[in-house]
Amino acid sequence: MLLATVVYVSRWPLPDATRFLPYSVFAAGLLMSWRFRRSRLLFGLLVIGFADRALVWLGPQPLDGGSAAFQAVALLLPANIAGLALVAERGTLTPAGMRRLVLILLQVSVVVVLRGSEPAWIASLLGVSILPEAWFDWTPVSQPALAAAAAAIVLLVVRLLLQPNATGRGFLWALVASVLALAEGGGAASTVYFSAGGVILVASVIEASYFMAYRDNLTALPTRRALGDALLRIQGSYTVAMVDVDRFKGVNDTYGHHVGDQMLRLVAVQLQRVGGGGNAFRYGGEEFAVLFPGKSEEEVLPHLERLRKNVEEVAFTLRGAARPADKPETPVPTPSPGKQVSVTVSIGVAERADRRSAPSEVLGFADAALYRAKKAGRNRVKT
Repeated sequence: MLLATVVYVSRWPLPDATRFLPYSVFAAGLLMSWRFRRSRLLFGLLVIGFADRALVWLGPQPLDGGSAAFQAVALLLPANIAGLALVAERGTLTPAGMRRLVLILLQVSVVVVLRGSEPAWIASLLGVSILPEAWFDWTPVSQPALAAAAAAIVLLVVRLLLQPNATGRGFLWALVASVLALAEGGGAASTVYFSAGGVILVASVIEASYFMAYRDNLTALPTRRALGDALLRIQGSYTVAMVDVDRFKGVNDTYGHHVGDQMLRLVAVQLQRVGGGGNAFRYGGEEFAVLFPGKSEEEVLPHLERLRKNVEEVAFTLRGAARPADKPETPVPTPSPGKQVSVTVSIGVAERADRRSAPSEVLGFADAALYRAKKAGRNRVKT
């Protein structure tokens, strides 16, 4: 979207209706932040909206250097966007949310004061040049503000490399759009870039919410909802296997939920490696599903039997009492290894051979087969 905005701004005249863009974007963002309880979206839109209105209020800036108020906006905006990208959600009407709102309003007050007084020493500080000024004669943004923007972009890129997520990507590209808006020094082009940044933030929240609905955070497998959508898209035959971790409640009760989570992740890794064109899903709790589009029961049984054996043979070792919680820089031998816990799964299989069979019926048949596998002694595959 940002690339399309750059092309549009550079090639076509901007209509008068551009001035209404920020209001519509903010209204949509306000609705989305309330619907999905995303306070960072609201605050992100606030700082971008205030920056846009500030540039309209200050007027177009000359390329040989903007006013102190403009340079303050250019310096503060990247820091605010990067800060919001890095902090956690803390709500809007909470103490943390109120503190963030007060901080934003204080910065707005600083810009208002600078616009009215324009202290020479502050203008000199904000507009200081370290590198040759000829390198930056394409924008009124000062070198300190450009350095702050570059640092904020690098920080968000590093954070994304370590922890990729849709919200982080949204803040990164919203920051890039805001930098482009500042580089224009005001006018309709700046408003369009700021609006594009707001739209990117809203879209990132939608993407993150979609990911949460269709991807399980613990195992990284698609969720039950994703399985339902996949089943509806298949027109022909398919086979579904329901996979249940044996005696999982006992593991949770004995060793704790953190051990149970480790066990679920271990099983999920094996499920992702299943052959035969199978796609694994987290169905709920300790239950998983594997979908084999276009495959019959006879074709998938060898792959499911291999899956069952692989899970059974995987060594699941609990952390020993003397083992450090964090991995040391140099290996330290521990006197006693952790206890090994066996992991097995029971699998029920059902095929949809009749196109009139509804997905719910096929899943019901697979669940019934899973029940038979459990009743027969667990750690087996039943059709």
